[in-house]
Amino acid sequence: MSESRQATSASGLPRLLIGCENDDRREMRNISRSYGEEEEDDEDQSMERQIVVGICSMMKKSTSKPMTEILERLCKFEYITVVIFPEEVVLHEPVEKWPLCDCLISFHSKGFPLDKAVSYAKLKNSLLINDLNMQYFIQDRREVYRILQEEGIDLPRYAVLNRDPDRPEECNLVECEDHVEVNGEIFHKPFVEKPVCAEDHNVYIYYPTSAGGGSQRLFRKIGSRSSVYSPESTVRKTGSYIYEEFMPTDGTDVKVYTVGPDYAHAEARKSPALDGKVERDSEGKEIRYPVMLTAMEKLVARKVCLAFKQTVCGFDLLRANGHSFVCDVNGFSFVKNSMKYYDDCAKVLGNMVMRELAPQFHIPWSIPMEAEDIPIVPTTSGTMMELRCVIAVIRHGDRTPKQKMKMEVRNALFFDLFEKYGGNKTGKLKLKKPKQLQEVLDIARQLLAELVQHNDCEIEEKKSKLEQLKTVLEMYGHFSGINRKVQLTYLPNGQPKASSGEEDSQKEGPSLLLVLKWGGELTPAGRVQAEELGRAFRCMYPGGQGDYAGFPGCGLLRLHSTYRHDLKIYASDEGRVQMTAAAFAKGLLALEGELTPILVQMVKSANMNGLLDSDSDSLTDCQQRVKARLHEIMQKNRDFNEDDYQKLAPTSSPSLVNSIGVIGNPVRTFDQVHTLIQSLTSQICKRLEDPKSANLQLYHSESLELMLQRWSKLERDFRMKNGRYDISKIPDIYDCIKYDTQHNSSLGLEETLELFRLSRALADIIIPQEYGITKAEKLDIASAYCLPLVKKIQLDLQRTHEDEAVNKLHPLYSRGVMSPGRHVRTRLYFTSESHVHSLLSIFRYGGLLDELKDEQWKQAMDYLGAVTELNYMTQIVIMLYEDNNKDPSSEERFHVELHFSPGVKGCKDEDNAPMGFGFRPASSENHEKQTNPGSLEDLSQDEPDRAGPSEPMSIQRKSPLIRGRKAGSMEVLSESNMSSRGAAFRIFPSSSRQSPEIKPSGLGFEGCTLVPSIYPLETLHNSLSLKQVDEFLTAVCKNVSETQFKRLKSLSAMFESHTQPSMDTESQDTPVTNPVQLSQPPSRPLWYCSGPPSTVSSSGPSSPSLTEPSSNFGFNSE
Repeated sequence: MSESRQATSASGLPRLLIGCENDDRREMRNISRSYGEEEEDDEDQSMERQIVVGICSMMKKSTSKPMTEILERLCKFEYITVVIFPEEVVLHEPVEKWPLCDCLISFHSKGFPLDKAVSYAKLKNSLLINDLNMQYFIQDRREVYRILQEEGIDLPRYAVLNRDPDRPEECNLVECEDHVEVNGEIFHKPFVEKPVCAEDHNVYIYYPTSAGGGSQRLFRKIGSRSSVYSPESTVRKTGSYIYEEFMPTDGTDVKVYTVGPDYAHAEARKSPALDGKVERDSEGKEIRYPVMLTAMEKLVARKVCLAFKQTVCGFDLLRANGHSFVCDVNGFSFVKNSMKYYDDCAKVLGNMVMRELAPQFHIPWSIPMEAEDIPIVPTTSGTMMELRCVIAVIRHGDRTPKQKMKMEVRNALFFDLFEKYGGNKTGKLKLKKPKQLQEVLDIARQLLAELVQHNDCEIEEKKSKLEQLKTVLEMYGHFSGINRKVQLTYLPNGQPKASSGEEDSQKEGPSLLLVLKWGGELTPAGRVQAEELGRAFRCMYPGGQGDYAGFPGCGLLRLHSTYRHDLKIYASDEGRVQMTAAAFAKGLLALEGELTPILVQMVKSANMNGLLDSDSDSLTDCQQRVKARLHEIMQKNRDFNEDDYQKLAPTSSPSLVNSIGVIGNPVRTFDQVHTLIQSLTSQICKRLEDPKSANLQLYHSESLELMLQRWSKLERDFRMKNGRYDISKIPDIYDCIKYDTQHNSSLGLEETLELFRLSRALADIIIPQEYGITKAEKLDIASAYCLPLVKKIQLDLQRTHEDEAVNKLHPLYSRGVMSPGRHVRTRLYFTSESHVHSLLSIFRYGGLLDELKDEQWKQAMDYLGAVTELNYMTQIVIMLYEDNNKDPSSEERFHVELHFSPGVKGCKDEDNAPMGFGFRPASSENHEKQTNPGSLEDLSQDEPDRAGPSEPMSIQRKSPLIRGRKAGSMEVLSESNMSSRGAAFRIFPSSSRQSPEIKPSGLGFEGCTLVPSIYPLETLHNSLSLKQVDEFLTAVCKNVSETQFKRLKSLSAMFESHTQPSMDTESQDTPVTNPVQLSQPPSRPLWYCSGPPSTVSSSGPSSPSLTEPSSNFGFNSE
């Protein structure tokens, strides 16, 4: 025997035979046949009958490591012998010459002659472990889906496109920009396109234009890649395909492996569609973690096993939106690298074979009874506490300046467009899709061509607006659908005349207000900021060992891979916010590649219920009064006096008081700012006249012409025709000069720093005070903006201990995972400046703690009062810990901490930055106990999945963002009785501010020079109880006025009508229910304010649902 590998029974017979030479084939067949003979030699008469299990497959499969491991264990059954059919016999010999067997394990793979195997099974009538005829069906995805449907198994909504000349009625495909229609069934992007042949692994996922477009192309693993992103957005035009709805799975797939209907092993792996990078361990094997199936999923596994008649069967589960869907059935497949699975599989198969065949061969055998698995329960000791929940509200990253242009339009073409996309349903319309923007551009071009013939001055004035509309829409040469939008609002009586000396002659009748918004895109610097912050955020999570040891944030990555991390990422519908969330997720989870696949799979759109979005055009009454009062105070042409200080800064915030002092006389400062802007535009004009500047490219592909347009518009708009200043332009001026100072400083324009200094001082007053001047106003406005978010945070904290709905890691398979029962709930909310300001106001002024009674809170309020700006990447972080040593009913059981960072550092910030007290300051008693407070090495020892008492430390870096491998040993630590005194360590430490008693470790990080460093997280309070926080959030929600409750009820009703994710819902080409017919121009008002404004949904999974139990607003567990 060559290549033979055998296990020997007590009688000396070979038990496992692999391969044979031609000359020895007869010998092997004779051995097999001799087991069935009744006439035996005298010396062999005492031998018991052996059951022969034949393995008939391609040799690569028969001799694979998993198969070998299982067969060696199968041979340990006393009465079982295994014979592997040689590949050359299977391929080239007739079935009559194949080895004999009593039980056949045979399965199809590339090159395997399934027809011959079917003939052999009919000829020998062997017991089949996996039915062979059903394997024909498994090779056709259409048949797989048909069988799944017949069995009542949940699968994604799908349609089949058969390109068969004999059945033309099954090949009806209509492709549109953001959806396809297959035989009448519409699939909006993202959708999946699968070849009908199961052997073809070239599965494509197509993304919506609102997320960047393109497609992810999956394929059978090649080295370390399983997919690649492509900019191609059109579907394939040859071949037959299944089109199905994309299921948002938070970036993980579950592979289930059955061994009979009563056994299923499940593993989680990173989805190949996420970034295409295959995660491998130190031995080069793909990293997968076993997970526990729910009772419903176990029932699905049983149904799949029985429906396809495959004892050993693998299939793919997608866990999405609280349900599990089967998306693929692979037939015969084994788990790799799990000794426990090998033991179980061999045991189940051996018992199955013996149960079926032992009686007919008169073999004495009974099924052994197995002891119940003992559940493994993690324990804690001392004051150690487990991190249970992390909630973070984060502002988007660095962006280009936001710009806006308004114009009144009356042309019939605009009314036609308004009606076409359902604007007459609500009186408002938002256009973001490339196709829609192209239509607006076509109208602008057509009208401009017609206006060339006219010289009427009113038309000429409109012409300049149309030219700007055309110029902005033609920028970049294409539409990405994510950085430009047009809003149309119906005005029944036309636009009211402004008070700035406009012409008295105004047209009567209805019109449309067209608002064009552009800019505000996330910059490359903003992407890096978000990704690096995500990478650094990992280090807030404890744990990590084995292959992960020494890797930054290894605990978080391990938690997520093992399904012990319950992660949801939400973002508002703004492109910059969504891309920030995707970039953050990329850094947090160590992903690679483009942001579009990450955005679609990981980021949930949360705009439909007001959770993270706000309608800036519909201000509350309180905010309108505040803005009017601000405008009045800031128009006085004299130095601020004591009375003005009281009016502008009743909270006595140090940052406000300082800025008021810098300004002195507001009108004089406005004059200076306007003069500086004029100087700036003059300098840019001179540069444009210089031939050397002809092809000068500024940051993010901006040209000098576009830069001049930005500043010229601000110069025109800031000083109104009546000579007064429009203070609402101050944020835009500061926005532009901050951008140019940071990104275009190489131009060397004069006096930019002075313009930056003055506009920043003005912005430091106007921006925060627009959200309320007095404490009562701040709370009123904050509640209007973010009450749904406050309620959602409260539910996130309450539901952390409810683990039943969380997918669990299987403890018996979790070798190397110290506490498989532990789950950490992470909720990340990415939003804009308004929500961050509002949420911070609620914590500051809502009455969480009394400054007079709590010294730590007083210090925190002093620190927040000194913060001048909530810059890009501002973070408000809430962390919940559990002390398992405390009584479950005790207030000390759950421990809440509140942290804050004002985001990225601005220009010239280092010298004036307020000093906080570090991240998680420890008690002085604990500080005295530490033998080596500066050591990082002791933090990742024998308790990798738990948090321990915190140590004071700081790490000094050139940048506060963690990248070095050694940084991975940082733990998230906690102690149950922390005070506000003592030293601290910083997760995102500052290189310039450092307590004198803290020694730096010298770890370095070379960051991108264009990315300003991010301020470290500062602890506002670290000894709050969950009950305390819960009662505070409840009180905040109850104190909201009746008007705000009505507003939230309308949002709730609106959201409940959207149960599935959709792309730009209000902009889709859907029929409008009972539309009001528009005339050109209409003769009467079309829209009466009877409902909530229309909303926009961007790409990504569905948002949390909003319900209303007894006047409190509730969300689902996500």
